[in-house]
Amino acid sequence: MSNLEPVKVVDKQPGSEQLLEVVDEQYILKKYRDQIDYYWKASRSNKNGYRRVRFWTVVLGSLVTLVSSISAAEFVQKPDWLRILFAAATPVIAATLTVISGLGQNFHWGSTWRDMVINAVRLEKERDRFMATKPEERDFKTELDTLNSIVLEETRNFFQRVLDSEIKPKDQNGSPD
Repeated sequence: MSNLEPVKVVDKQPGSEQLLEVVDEQYILKKYRDQIDYYWKASRSNKNGYRRVRFWTVVLGSLVTLVSSISAAEFVQKPDWLRILFAAATPVIAATLTVISGLGQNFHWGSTWRDMVINAVRLEKERDRFMATKPEERDFKTELDTLNSIVLEETRNFFQRVLDSEIKPKDQNGSPD
């Protein structure tokens, strides 16, 4: 079988019938396009999350400092309602800041944004290499392996980063490697 001969593969999708697809140039390019689009979309989402968290961290950090400083001023001591308002506002703002900072640390939007951009560019590079390869020299099986390996590597990195745990695949008998 030559490298250009289409290969039929079974694509099992949850909740659907088994679909028989032909692995050819169009199939490979669609897989690249789908993954590249996913990583660019995910990078935008993580970039927005990162920017929001950074913005609110700066705003609330400054506000907590300002409110606690003003609450010590003499003009805030009377009337009582103003003193109570400032006394209550400081810990509420500080708690909100803590929650937002915790979310940023748990979800790692900044590093995830960076890694998603890197992965999208890496996939674009591999797609361009595939397109620049002479048609008679293209190996669809190797190309799919390259594409899937890049996605699997990023998936492992994502879970390592977010969950701070190692993914250990199990062998056929169900025991760790």
